[in-house]
Amino acid sequence: MFSTNDNASRDSARQGEEFIALVHQKMGRLVQEFANGEINRTQFHRLYDRYQRQIAAVTQLLTESDPALWRSAVADGEDTQHLKKRLSAKAIGMAVYWGEDDRPLQTFGTFDIPPAQVRPMLEGYRRAVGDVFRAGMRRTELDDGRWLCFVPGRRTTLVALFSLEPSDNQLTTLDRLHQDFEEANHHALEQPVPNPDVLAYPYYAFVQQRGRAHDQS
Repeated sequence: MFSTNDNASRDSARQGEEFIALVHQKMGRLVQEFANGEINRTQFHRLYDRYQRQIAAVTQLLTESDPALWRSAVADGEDTQHLKKRLSAKAIGMAVYWGEDDRPLQTFGTFDIPPAQVRPMLEGYRRAVGDVFRAGMRRTELDDGRWLCFVPGRRTTLVALFSLEPSDNQLTTLDRLHQDFEEANHHALEQPVPNPDVLAYPYYAFVQQRGRAHDQS
């Protein structure tokens, strides 16, 4: 006859195997979330690595040690949703540039990148885009780990500052916001020098810190 301890050990081992199967399902969903542009690479890498480590630890305990200990191997104190939220990119600040000007018409949130740093990147982006309308967005990582994203328009360029690399879905939203900005203000943007104080700005809700828009001076 099997002892109570034997039964408990088998039950624990079965639960550990079910846990591994569940983690494999989570990994599959994570792959699809990244493929669909719902999460950024930092989230993908950290979460995928987390899942791999959980599977490896549980597998080792199930095969080489007391199966009842497998739960302790995955108790790292931070749940997946909290980790995903902590690693999601936040829009810190934005700046709208007019034509070939190297000073923004308007800024939002905390856009604290020095003009001397933005100017060469903006000029290089404009040269790459050339005369091809909506040639595509660009994103680049800064030395401090934050990201700058450049969004083209017919007459303006939006430069957005993110805390981390934004997901494809965030960039799609940003692109739509900039299209809406140019459409809402197309009459004003046809002027030789548009007045930033009369323009409508769809960006406020997207910026993490909704500071009052101000002129860069």
